[in-house]
Amino acid sequence: MNSMIKGLCALALGAVLAAAPAAAQTPRSLTLGTASVGGVFFVYGQVWANLASDAIKVPINTRQTDGPNHNIILTETRQIDLGMTTMGVALQGWRGEGAWTQGRKFNSIRAMFPMYDTMFHFAALQKSGIKSVSDLAGKSLGVGPRAGTPGTYLPLMMDALGIKVSAIRNGGASDMTSQLGDGLIDSFGFASGLPFPAFSEAEASNPVTFFTFTPEQIATLKQKMPELSDAVIPKGTYRTLAEDQKTVGVFNFAIAHKDVSADIVYGIVKAVLENNPRMVQGHAAAKETLPENVTKNTFLPFHPGAVRYFEEKGFRIPPELRG
Repeated sequence: MNSMIKGLCALALGAVLAAAPAAAQTPRSLTLGTASVGGVFFVYGQVWANLASDAIKVPINTRQTDGPNHNIILTETRQIDLGMTTMGVALQGWRGEGAWTQGRKFNSIRAMFPMYDTMFHFAALQKSGIKSVSDLAGKSLGVGPRAGTPGTYLPLMMDALGIKVSAIRNGGASDMTSQLGDGLIDSFGFASGLPFPAFSEAEASNPVTFFTFTPEQIATLKQKMPELSDAVIPKGTYRTLAEDQKTVGVFNFAIAHKDVSADIVYGIVKAVLENNPRMVQGHAAAKETLPENVTKNTFLPFHPGAVRYFEEKGFRIPPELRG
């Protein structure tokens, strides 16, 4: 009888262990989706992956992707654990409204921490004579990877402004820079934290003109795309940029799949937000990676691990944003 009881207890214990959630276990590693080589996501992602890996004692491997849209898709399907996205693209994914979503809602993603503002701006070779967005009519425009923020937004922006370019070109940031220098595209438009490495590269190779939207164009875009906000590219961001340029932007957030451990996400958020000098050393855009920018997210639920961190620091997370 004692043997039978022991056997039943062993079976019961085995059943309990088998039913224990995988999330309770410390993962051997995590994967973070970044973007194409030459973009800020690619550099910035490497910085915080290394910083957080040291803090949580779990390796965070980076994976090159096509950018925000792709990161959301990969995070939703748990092909990666962590990602980065602009909030305009995240809003499309959350609601299932962007063409790239094909009507599917991506509701397994959760916000972790604010990154930086993504600002839309353009570059063209000086010899092209292109000095404004209106000058792009009839010209070819490179917009980076198809699944990135500029690849998503810039075609819509051109349509909203009634500017018909001759062609939209997709490709990695470095590839777009090479095509610009070789005259294969007339202009390269992007949305990025500052400075955008590929634009600095372009400026180092050829005389270029940097330009953005006019005030009237900005007003039109904000009316049609309310997720856009006013932004400024400060003079000196690039060597030849002699004055501030007003434009529009969308903020970026780091995201995680909802099933990533709350302790892991708490450790990541804490490591990133409490080591800002190290983040800025890795990329200047991280100067905006600050706890107070948590308010830049108004719709995407925060991961419970992130909620825990922000509330410990005195930031109230509204009930509708508690994931």
